Formats: sequence, structure tokens, C-alpha cells
Amino acid sequence: MSRLGTIGARLYRGEIGYDFVAKRKFWYGVSILITIAAIVGLAVRGLNMGIEFKGGAVFTTPKTSVSVTQVQETATETSGHHAIVQKLGNGTLRIQVSELDTQQANTVQTELAKDLGIASEKINAELVGPSWGEEIANKAWTGLGVFMILVVIYLAIAFEWRMALAALIALIHDLTITVGVYALVGFEVTPGTVIGLLTILGYSLYDTVVVFDGLKEGAVGITKQTRFTYSELANRSLNGTLVRSINTTVVALLPVAGLLFIGGGFLGAGMLNDISLSLFVGLAAGAYSSIFIATPLVADLKERDPQMKALRKRVLAKRAAAERDGSPGTGSEDDAPDAPLGDPAAAGAGGGLVTPRADRGRGRSSGRRR
Repeated sequence: MSRLGTIGARLYRGEIGYDFVAKRKFWYGVSILITIAAIVGLAVRGLNMGIEFKGGAVFTTPKTSVSVTQVQETATETSGHHAIVQKLGNGTLRIQVSELDTQQANTVQTELAKDLGIASEKINAELVGPSWGEEIANKAWTGLGVFMILVVIYLAIAFEWRMALAALIALIHDLTITVGVYALVGFEVTPGTVIGLLTILGYSLYDTVVVFDGLKEGAVGITKQTRFTYSELANRSLNGTLVRSINTTVVALLPVAGLLFIGGGFLGAGMLNDISLSLFVGLAAGAYSSIFIATPLVADLKERDPQMKALRKRVLAKRAAAERDGSPGTGSEDDAPDAPLGDPAAAGAGGGLVTPRADRGRGRSSGRRR
């Protein structure tokens, strides 16, 4: 078995663990800083809206050896607007010029044909009106709103309102970061971007719902024991699905990274850039938020409940009494809803990888009959 597989098996069996919930304030701070950077980038730089949202013309040339710079200068000077030129993988050029009417588009097409030394009919020209992009954007906003409402209702029914609220905050966190990255890197926002943003919504919730499901099962009868607090139980559920979440995210990111860095970077496929960047950032942000935001936030909200406050007092009081008596203080095995992930006291104090103490057999005879 590989080292990662061994670690995953030990996490699942509860032999080791990392206390994410105990360090939640640190992760909250990191997320707030990243979100602020995304919002500032969005406010200062703004989104580079594609021609589908602003209107204009798109010209596609046959395979040519003329440089991108030369074609860009010709299109910009002729139209009076900044032209965006992309060299596609098959050697053709894609020229976008915003805010052009039919007559201006014909003039640009003619000048481009002269520059390339071909007939103007060989250059494919398409006029795009801004109303089409506006319609797409409105439908996307509507779909996003309906999706979030349905998600909140479903999670509130299937789990509880605290988990629904935490999942919604994590989802908004992922979308804000993804849109902010688009503003910072200056990638063009096209209908492909909108598709990518809507696609990551499900991915962002997948890991979160998996952890919530384990937490819901583990929390059954939690007030009847004095071994774990709710936060410690939430941390156990998170560690139990950690390796699976990482593996799922990595497997999903690999093909998306291929689209982004190979398809978009080397082959120059513009549409691949638009959709793959949103998928790449959204998947990474979704995996991060499910581990460092959603579950710790649920624990924070749940610990405000009077029953969970009373449980925490009982657990801490029992541990304090056990420390005074010099005993392990983890309670009997029948108190725990499941096998322990690790020593809760050690996990809460150190916040790192912990290994449970070998309590079993302490103070007992070797089992030999005399």
C-alpha cells in the first residue's frame, strides 16, 4: 500500500487525525483575506466582459503566417476600438472587436483581407449583439438564485438549518474567489465562463455534503455520552473523509488543468480558457471551503446550542476530574458513539496530527492465571 493510502486508512480507522476545528479562527482569517483580495480585484480591475456581452464583431481568418501583432494593429486602427487577436491551434486567427456595426465590420474585414493577402470572402465575420449576452447573464443569475434556494431548503430538511447556512456561506465564498481571480488575471468573461461558474456549484457542495452526512450519523445520541464535544465529533467526521476528498479533488483537477494549461496555453483555444479557469479555481476553492470553512462553521453554530454547551461542560469536567485522579479521562468505551479518532485533549491543545494513547489494558493484569 502506498504512503498516502496508509495515511488514509489510519485516518479512517481513527489512528491519527488533524484538528481542523480547533484552528478554525486561523482558517477563517485566511479565507477572509483571500475573499477581500478577490473583491478588491473585482472593484479595481473589473471583469473583462467578452464580446458576447458588449456586442461587436468576430473575424476568423484562414491559416496564415502573418503575426498576431500586425493583425491586431490593423484591426485596431481600422475600427478605432481595441482588438483582441488569438492564434488558434490550427494556425488560424480569431479577431474580436467590440462595439462595431455592420458597415464598420465590413470595413475591418476588407482591411484584414488586404493585410493577409487574401479575398475578403475567405474571412468569416460574425456580428454579435449585446442583447444576447445580457439575456444569457440574466438567465445565469436566475439559475444561480434558484439553485441556492433549493440547496438551502434541501440541506435544511435533510440535515439542519446550521448545515444549510454553512454550505451557503461556503458556496458564496467559492463563487467570490472564482470571479475575483477572473478580475485579477484579466481573462475574458464569455458564455463559457458562465457555464463553468454554474458547473462548479455542484462540485463545491459535494465534499461538504459528504462530511455533513457522516457528522449527522455520528451525532446521533451525542448528548448521552461524555467522551466527545460536538466540535471534536465534527473534526472526526472531517478526518474520516479527508483523504477521499483530496483524491476526488485531485482527480477532477487533472483533466481541467490539462484543458487550462495545455489546451488553452499551448494550443491557444480561447473557449477552453474561459471554461477551464472557472472550473479549476472553483474546484480548488470548493475543496478548501468544505474542509476549512463549512465544517468548522457548523461546529461553531452548533456549540451555541444549550444542549451542546451543557455537553461541553460535562466533557471538560470529566476530563478535569480524570486528570486530578491521574486516570486517562476518556471515559468508558461504551460512552463513545464510535471508536475514538485520537486523544481529544491532545488534539484540542496541539491542533496537529495526533495518535490515540494506548489506554486499553492500563492498570489491568496481563491475563495470566495464577
